[in-house]
Amino acid sequence: MPWIVLVISGVLEAVWATALGKSEGFSRPGPSIAFAIALILSMGGLAYAMRELPLATSYAVWVGIGAVLTVVYAMATGAESVSVLKILFLAMIVVGVVGLKALH
Repeated sequence: MPWIVLVISGVLEAVWATALGKSEGFSRPGPSIAFAIALILSMGGLAYAMRELPLATSYAVWVGIGAVLTVVYAMATGAESVSVLKILFLAMIVVGVVGLKALH
């Protein structure tokens, strides 16, 4: 169960990071509210997962999932350019996250 919560929390990290960017300095209420809700849920899930999983592994997986999904979303929406090297480096992060799960 902690791994499932950790993965969901990582997804929510991508949500709050994206919403933060779209909030335009918290001047837009919709993205600002989405940011606050996703942030609270993401941090709460990370804290829950860390009760059973090691701190370093939990944090690395959470950040890795959030970072990859944030960049993939930005590339899918055209906000970020797509390149073979970016995809390769994102794949390396995914392999690292999977490796941390495999070792635990």
